[in-house]
Amino acid sequence: MRVLMLTQILPYPPDAGPRVKTWHVLRYLVDQGYRVNLISYVRPEEAPYLPVLQSICERVTAVPLRRSRAADAVHLARSYFNGRPFLLERDDRAEMRGQVAAALARGDVDIIHADQLTMTQFAPPPNGQPHGPARLFDAHNATWRILDRMRPNVSRWLRPALAVETMRIREYEGAIVRSYDHVLAVTEADRRALLSAANWPDTAGTDGRDRVSVLPIAVDTKALLPLDREPGSLEVLTLGTLHYAPNAEGIRWFVREVFPLIRRGVAGVRLTIVGKNPPADLLRAARGADSAMSVTGYVEDLVPYLKRSGVVVVPVLSGSGMRVRILEALSRGLPVVTTTIGAEGIAVRPGVDLLLADTPEEFAGAVLRVLLEPQTAARLSTNGRRLAETRYDLRVVLRGLDAAYEASLRQRGNSLRVGRAD
Repeated sequence: MRVLMLTQILPYPPDAGPRVKTWHVLRYLVDQGYRVNLISYVRPEEAPYLPVLQSICERVTAVPLRRSRAADAVHLARSYFNGRPFLLERDDRAEMRGQVAAALARGDVDIIHADQLTMTQFAPPPNGQPHGPARLFDAHNATWRILDRMRPNVSRWLRPALAVETMRIREYEGAIVRSYDHVLAVTEADRRALLSAANWPDTAGTDGRDRVSVLPIAVDTKALLPLDREPGSLEVLTLGTLHYAPNAEGIRWFVREVFPLIRRGVAGVRLTIVGKNPPADLLRAARGADSAMSVTGYVEDLVPYLKRSGVVVVPVLSGSGMRVRILEALSRGLPVVTTTIGAEGIAVRPGVDLLLADTPEEFAGAVLRVLLEPQTAARLSTNGRRLAETRYDLRVVLRGLDAAYEASLRQRGNSLRVGRAD
């Protein structure tokens, strides 16, 4: 099968959640014999990795993408006047549309795989063409749900604009769900949110029930093996791309509300924050004389930080989808503390595979349990690793991708038959 994959970020190296997800999907397709033509936005720092993708795909087309605050202001103004979601305006480029049109004109595409929401705008509708490719939307999140959950936690003067963007994204996601041949959600909660956006009730007999399926994010547990960590470590580690608003929001909450309680509970504890593009306020906090925290920015090799850690914390207050950093920590045999939203979509048993806590006091208490009770840390490490191996290894999860492709082609065929005049 010939696949035209459209990606918003270059899916290599797999050093952040979206890249991890897309990289494993791409490798699965190639390993199963699919012929992949990849068209991807490429930022300047991503260009050196193009040869890796060119070595496995039949064709790779890079579309340069640069962002700036000035450009974002222009896109925001356009969004205000034309009513399109800002997120779509920001990623809309004529060159991307041209490259997709050229690929389709060659006639060697069976299915268009639009990876993440903003890429769905580039896959043209069939418009009655009898032999057009099927279209699949690979939804990393239910984006409208992320924005809706963020709204109570942003400044009051931002809430009206965020409410408008949430409404527009919800309407757009609903239209994509109704018009695409198939949609992949990563969690059941996201599946329900996408069906809700499409105004399709999740009940037997509705069209939407078969058009949206769940395919969890996968990790490679054969590559991510358990680590030998420093015994008795009092290092608290958190990971995440820090220009992503839900990540920064959760870590700020942890620094302000939770970490002071942990410090009062045990002497010598330290916090390490690893992630690309840390905001200025976190950097200032780390420079404080009595901060007991460090902010590293992006690091090439996480292993030394993981080995030094006593616990991995994933404080998430908003968002949707699945947290890849939790799956990778579980695979590495690291004890994890997160929130209910953080664990959403992962089939964890609270208190068995990881610890859940939603208030500052509960979260601090859970972290202290892991740091001060070696038997608790060991139990979470063993159970978390087992969960990653049995439920979220890519060799288990990604077999469902074949069924999703078949469903896309079947739906495309059904649509053609429905629209054909006999």
